[in-house]
Amino acid sequence: MGVLNRKDLLFIGLLAALVLIVLPMALEPFRLNLVGKYLTYGFVALGLVLCWGDAGILSLGQGVFFGLGGYCMAMYLKLEASTPEATKIQSTPGIPDFMDWNQITELPLFWQPFHSLALTLIAIPLVPALLALVVGFAMFKRRVGGTYFAIITQAIAAILTILIIGQQGYTGGVNGITDLRTLHGWDIRTDHAHTVLYFVNAGLLIGCLLLGQYVRRSKLGRILVAMRDKEDRVRFSGYAVADFKIFVFCFAAALAGIGGAMFTLQVGFMSPSFVGIVPSIEMVIYCAVGGRTSLLGAIYGALAVNWARTTLSEAFPELWLLALGSLFILVVVAFPDGLAGIYRKTFDPMLDRLLPWLRRRPSVHGPAVLPAQPIASAE
Repeated sequence: MGVLNRKDLLFIGLLAALVLIVLPMALEPFRLNLVGKYLTYGFVALGLVLCWGDAGILSLGQGVFFGLGGYCMAMYLKLEASTPEATKIQSTPGIPDFMDWNQITELPLFWQPFHSLALTLIAIPLVPALLALVVGFAMFKRRVGGTYFAIITQAIAAILTILIIGQQGYTGGVNGITDLRTLHGWDIRTDHAHTVLYFVNAGLLIGCLLLGQYVRRSKLGRILVAMRDKEDRVRFSGYAVADFKIFVFCFAAALAGIGGAMFTLQVGFMSPSFVGIVPSIEMVIYCAVGGRTSLLGAIYGALAVNWARTTLSEAFPELWLLALGSLFILVVVAFPDGLAGIYRKTFDPMLDRLLPWLRRRPSVHGPAVLPAQPIASAE
């Protein structure tokens, strides 16, 4: 169960060919950079499939973790752009410009680690995961779940947005952290840099997809599905349900943090507009449109929804929100399993007939069979 089957590898290979070969050859640098931005949301969608689709944990606050990862990267880039020579016209050279505007004369202590690129790369997945650990421990150990958990995560997104905007001198406020120029001395504003970052972003996403698929095919993935379907039965079988929930929630948060960091590099800034309730709900929509039980579907959902948004906003500047909302409703009502559901009903049987060498293995979406021996202590 822990080994990817041939069908998994085939479709991951097709996705890799699309994002690493076809799109770079077909699109100009500006459009390719837009696709790179869309792919950063794929990291969040992967985490939501594991959390929501597999474990049954609906989080409406994934924008929090996306934003934390993005702000970690933005803080490093901002400090690199705020050398004493580059900021010599400020009252206090050597600190970010928005701090100088707000009469802050010394770099805050929590900014200090972001002078180091190595510490920044560690913080990008770690900071979101630590916050998820605190939230998950407080909620899941008390068996808070379902709608209550979704509302709490939404409240956390609202709180963090208010905190970022209110602490303008330390976070850049509503404008966020802007004017990001170099990464370890490398100019990230050129078309060449955008192209290189696109390939790094796409490669990381494929790697995270492989890791997520491996988790789903493992014993852990079977337990997550069993928790979703019959949580009490899993608990009475001797498994620490809360610990599994905490793990998958932290894993999804770390993935979102990586996506946020890549977003900052692709777009060149980070602001609270990507942290709050609205972007968090949009991230759930990406997962729902693609199919909340399919990792590949979630990535295609993120690409499709954002492509539709860009296309409709360019074609119908005054009506694109209405058109996009109608599209969401149509997909969710007509195709409850999303794009992945359409594929499974239409093309999966055809592919099995055409390619008999694709051996099908037990699906992670079906009823899970628990191992005979518990792998964790009871709660």
